[in-house]
Formats: sequence, C-alpha cells, structure tokens
Amino acid sequence: MNPFFSVVISVYNKEDYISGTIRSVINQTFQDFEVIIVNDGSTDKSLKIINQFDDPRIIIINQENKGASHARNQGIKSAKGTFIALLDGDDLWDEKFLENIHKAIYQYPDESVFTSAIAHKYNTEIQPVSYSFNSKKEILILDYFEASQDHTILSGSSTVFRKSIIAVTGNFDESITSGEDTDLWIRFGIHHKIIFINKILVYYIFINDSLSNSDYNLKMKPKFDKYIEEEKNNHYLKKFLDRNRFSLSILSKLHNDKDSFEFYKNSLSVKNLTFKRQVLLNSPKWLILALLKLKSLTGKKLYYKS
Repeated sequence: MNPFFSVVISVYNKEDYISGTIRSVINQTFQDFEVIIVNDGSTDKSLKIINQFDDPRIIIINQENKGASHARNQGIKSAKGTFIALLDGDDLWDEKFLENIHKAIYQYPDESVFTSAIAHKYNTEIQPVSYSFNSKKEILILDYFEASQDHTILSGSSTVFRKSIIAVTGNFDESITSGEDTDLWIRFGIHHKIIFINKILVYYIFINDSLSNSDYNLKMKPKFDKYIEEEKNNHYLKKFLDRNRFSLSILSKLHNDKDSFEFYKNSLSVKNLTFKRQVLLNSPKWLILALLKLKSLTGKKLYYKS
C-alpha cells in the first residue's frame, strides 16, 4: 500500500542540520509517509549522518551535485505517495505539521496545494513571518498572488501538493538554480487556490552562508518573463511579479549590471511598488549599500549582498 505523503528532502552539505530535519519528520504525530532524501553531491558528512537512520520508510538517492531543482525533481519522480511534502535539509517541522495538513486535505478534498505559516529561527530567536493578510481563522482559502504581496505563503519546507498536478504545472525548472521555488509557486498559483493553515508549523533555520542567503548571481535567477499574457489579466499576479522584478533590479544595480537593471526595471509598473520601493529603485548604489549595512547589524536575513 502506498503512503499518503512522500516527504522529499534535498540535501547539500547540511551536516550540522540534517539530523534535526530528519528527526522532525520521524517524530510526526501522523505517520503514514515515506521519506525520500536526495543527497545532491554533498562533500561534508551529510550522507554519513543520513545513513545512520534506521527506518524502513527512508529512501536515499545519492547523486552528483546537480542543484536543488534536479534533486527535488528526482525525489518527486521516485515518490509513491499521493501528496508531496517538500522539506529543505536544514529546516524543521512542528510534530503536528503532517497531522494538520492531512486534516486540511480531508476538509478540502477538491484542493491540491496546502501550506502553513512559518517562522524564521535565528540562533535562539524565533521570528514569525509577517503576511499581507490578517485573519483569526484556522484555515484560509487564498489566492497565492494576492496573499503573497508581503511574504510568500509557499516555501520550500511548508508546501504540500497533490503529485498529479505536476502534469499540468510542470516540475521545478532545472535551468534556474536560485529562485526556482518562486518560479514553481507562480505556476501553482495560476492553476490552484492555496489552503493555508494559519498557525506556525514550520521553522526556517537561518544560515548565513546557505545558498538562498548567499547566491547573488543574476544569471541563475528567474527572468519572470514566462507569464506576460497571464499577468495582463491578473492584477495580483502582476503586482507579485513586479515586486520580484524590483528585487532583481536592486540586485542588478548593486552588481553594476546595467543591462539587467534596465530589463527588470522596464518590465515592472512603478505604480505596483510601495513608495519606499519606488525611492530605492531610483536611489544611488552607495545609499542602498549603506541601508543594507545597517540591516546586517541586526543579524537578520538579507536579500541582497551588503
């Protein structure tokens, strides 16, 4: 009998964290799952630590380093469960994460994409994510783009989806090695509503030198030019894309990439940006660097290199 969930964990050099990540899965109150761990060519002790777990539900795929997109796609391809639950090799689930997701699936059997609120964990400090909506309801049915105007409601460690939808949405784009999550979430959001469990069940562990915090190579980022037709008729999709284009415009400016800056800036509508972002878009590089330097002193996540 196939498991209800296939938990797909991609791992690259996470020796300090992978044990805790795996334990957060094994200790779930809902136990009908398999765990597919894709070791993406780790050069540290990650694989050795993974092999120490003696659980028949754990399946290990060991491959050369090909990037997170390829690793996740391999895990999804091998999955036998009806639902795929993604988890990064350095994040943690609350012990009732799958129990809550399972309950939501049976409450909304016609829906296909599920998630929960998350918090960022900085050493001993836990900081809940601030979303662009305010509700006391336990479960919400949300439009991805409207609900993600502040912080995305989908993440690489909180997203659970029906495996069958990949036939329509497609898989992770392996040509994108940074920002591949956002690219897939856009396709999910175009085709599906998101069932959001309004309580913190996932903890994103902040690691200063992790790929998501240190990769500033513009060539590895999404171009956000696949959805030109869709954004013409979807106001919130357009705003969502423009917010991401703004971020890449700033990144381009910081790296003196004038062509990329012009591409992203000319692709967005300034009216979709907050006043603060409009000012930053037209600010000199030295001022942006100074502001980033101030933010770096807090120890919080930076989305641009200071």
